[in-house]
Amino acid sequence: MLVDSHCHLDFDDFAPELPEVIARARRAGIGTMLTICTKVTEFERVRGIAEAHPDIWCSVGIHPHEAAHQPETQTATLIELARHEKVVGIGETGLDFHYDHSPRDRQEEVFCGPPGAGPPATGLPLIVHTRNADERTAEILAEEAGEGPLTGVIHCFSSGRQLAEKAVDLGFHISLSGIVTFKKAEELRAITADLPLDRILVETDAPYLAPIPHRGRRNEPAYVVHTAATVAELKGIPEAELAERTTENFFRLFSKARRPEAA
Repeated sequence: MLVDSHCHLDFDDFAPELPEVIARARRAGIGTMLTICTKVTEFERVRGIAEAHPDIWCSVGIHPHEAAHQPETQTATLIELARHEKVVGIGETGLDFHYDHSPRDRQEEVFCGPPGAGPPATGLPLIVHTRNADERTAEILAEEAGEGPLTGVIHCFSSGRQLAEKAVDLGFHISLSGIVTFKKAEELRAITADLPLDRILVETDAPYLAPIPHRGRRNEPAYVVHTAATVAELKGIPEAELAERTTENFFRLFSKARRPEAA
């Protein structure tokens, strides 16, 4: 069994055929999917998908692109939303200094969250997006770790070795997407080869970043098998072992999620 640890099943890209997309994932051996919230204002839609399927879980959070466009969310509201049985993580949150769709100071405010509303208060891991913001992301994570227990994942990792090592030192996981299959991703593959096996997750970030051989098309959870195959090759282990290890990693990190047979 594989887990797609990060996808966006609520996006309009999937609306015309969501049942078929989910069915294809299951046929491909994807036993669990985590569908990610990017806007608190659309959380009910994300949660609804998770509620309808025992093998799909969800998160609650605000993407850095949306930081300036979402309403202020009170601490009590975030904590209450996170209590839902299907919510297993906080995010997607973080910093994106590549596109700067939201002012950087506002991104940081949302990343850090209202006082008392972060992972220590909810007991849930943080799902971090970072692009062209390695240094500041590492600083914020270190600061937050100093305030209390902190766990999480750097999703769709495409940053440098320094951030990977810092994240692992802080107890974070690294999630690898279809980018690792791209021909020009030599540095990322070198970093992947050196990552501790017990800190690796795999994901699609669907509908984005379809792996080879589907690059250029809309991505979907079934395609995580190609990313997993590449990671297994880089780690020098059988694909079945990579699937087993990344699945174990997922359920250890997202401990609120239940395995399909227990859901």
